[in-house]
Amino acid sequence: MMHAANLPLWAAILVSVFMLGGAVITLIGAIGLLRFKSFYERIHAPTLGTTFGVGGILIASIIFFSTLQSRPVLHELLITAFVFVTTPVTLMLLTRATMHRDKTDDSRQLPTSTDIY
Repeated sequence: MMHAANLPLWAAILVSVFMLGGAVITLIGAIGLLRFKSFYERIHAPTLGTTFGVGGILIASIIFFSTLQSRPVLHELLITAFVFVTTPVTLMLLTRATMHRDKTDDSRQLPTSTDIY
């Protein structure tokens, strides 16, 4: 990373802001995973933290490498697309599988309509 010293100040500030923002959002998602009690509460916070946190970090990576190489580096856009598509789909599949399991087991952990509103 000896080339990072050649990074202009404006790019360094942008990269720092997006990296820190992404890291903070991911940390908030991880804390939400630990804080909430049931599976249905826990599933939401890490999904948003992962999606938006990784998005911020990937934007920082795009800015960093595009500035250093003096050309657009867009490899990270493919990673971003996969993360933004697969994370919510995985959340939905996990939630549906758990709801199916809880319905067949007559579990009392199923959220009721009063839990939603």
